[in-house]
Amino acid sequence: MRIAIPYQDGQINQHFGHAEQFRLFDVEGNGIIAGDVIDTAGVNHGDLAALLKSNGASVVICGGIGDGARNAVISAGLALCSGVSGSAEEAVAAYINGDLEYGNNATCD
Repeated sequence: MRIAIPYQDGQINQHFGHAEQFRLFDVEGNGIIAGDVIDTAGVNHGDLAALLKSNGASVVICGGIGDGARNAVISAGLALCSGVSGSAEEAVAAYINGDLEYGNNATCD
C-alpha cells in the first residue's frame, strides 16, 4: 500500500490543494518500508488526485481539503482520511495500527 500526505517540513500540510510536495509512504505489513517526496510542480488542486494515483497512492491522509479536491480524490478511487494534523510519519504509523483519528468533514476555506 502507498499512502500520500501533503507534506511540509515533516508535518502534514493543512491545505491539500496548496501543497507544494507530497510524501509517499510505502507500507508493508505493519511498517513503513520506503518513502519518496514528490513535487506538485504547479499541478492544480483538481488534478492532484490524478498525480497521486499515477504515483501509486491508494490512501490520502490530509488536513483540510476543499470539496472539489475531495470529490477528485474519491472519484480516483483513493481512500481519504482528512482532518489530521501533526507529524506525517506518526500519522502513517497510526493509520497502520488502526489508531488514526480523523474526521472527513475537514475543509479548506
